[in-house]
Amino acid sequence: MIRGQAPTDPAQALADALAAEYAAIFAYGPIGVRLTDAARRDARAAEAAHRARRDALVLQLSAGGGQVPADRAGYALPFPVTDRAAALRLAVEIEERTAAFWRAALPVTTGADRTRALNALTDCAVRATRWRRTAGVSPVTVAFPGRPT
Repeated sequence: MIRGQAPTDPAQALADALAAEYAAIFAYGPIGVRLTDAARRDARAAEAAHRARRDALVLQLSAGGGQVPADRAGYALPFPVTDRAAALRLAVEIEERTAAFWRAALPVTTGADRTRALNALTDCAVRATRWRRTAGVSPVTVAFPGRPT
């Protein structure tokens, strides 16, 4: 998905969401190494959730004969992750970015795909809220998760 340009095809919207899941999984590596204790456990759980969603999407797109985008060897992070504060900031950002792709899938999907997109958007929004709370960011919630600011 090009920023500002929503997909019009359900298969493309799901492929875009899959690419966002790949990037989220990658980001949790640098995030996790800068966190300790409960926050590190939360990062592992978040990564596992993104992996589960990725796996389900790969199976769905493959079974439907759709195009399955390949995962990249690496992704550019929006800023260096050198400490706990940066790790928490990236965790919030990655959840918000992933939510945006799932939000973009909502208007072009129906049935089970739309339910899947809504559940994914909700999961990302909840995780972003938890990361904001952990980071001490206020407000901890946003009015419309996944919507560009």
